[in-house]
Amino acid sequence: MPLHVLDDKLWFPPVEEAMDDGMVAIGGDLSEERILLAYRQGIFPWYEGDVPLWWCPDPRFVLLPQQLNISKSMKVLLKRDAFRFTVNTAFSQVIHHCKSVTREDQLGTWITDDVEFSYNQLHKRGYAHSAEAWLGNELVGGLYGIRMGKVFFGESMFSLVSNASKYAFISYVQQLMQENVQLIDCQVYTNHLSSLGAGMMPRRQFIQALDALI
Repeated sequence: MPLHVLDDKLWFPPVEEAMDDGMVAIGGDLSEERILLAYRQGIFPWYEGDVPLWWCPDPRFVLLPQQLNISKSMKVLLKRDAFRFTVNTAFSQVIHHCKSVTREDQLGTWITDDVEFSYNQLHKRGYAHSAEAWLGNELVGGLYGIRMGKVFFGESMFSLVSNASKYAFISYVQQLMQENVQLIDCQVYTNHLSSLGAGMMPRRQFIQALDALI
């Protein structure tokens, strides 16, 4: 199946036409409208270099909030409030740290200057959200993503102190559950998120869930 090349027109091909590796299309731009359209269709940007690549892998790695797995050690940290947890108080700092800090299960970062700018704009419009973990006044961990309807699309996380990003993630999932979010998109497999309860969902089922929840 040929790879679709995007132009200035605001569109995406059907996700069923993705390549075997999940790549849906190449090109286009990172306008706020295109990014939001992508998420609504189950597509996300992830690339190296200057040209956007758009993906919708099959199966999809997701977390159903009620299946969140909290280890005994993390329960201890949560019980004693080891970190101060906040939401949307330092979005620009969180995404910049995600751009700068290399994670153990990821080589480099896909977050370019253009990505950082676009998601900061989406935060100002109320679509992009961050969760933060603090030690005193120092930001030591966090994550960000896109919230649409009853779905949170997780994008990236960072940690400067052991367990900080995990603390922010667990705390945020618990808050999202209270807000009736029913699906958390984790995109592609990582050991880190698997240990927290995430698992695979067939792409068709994932797209059906988006249709119902957004």
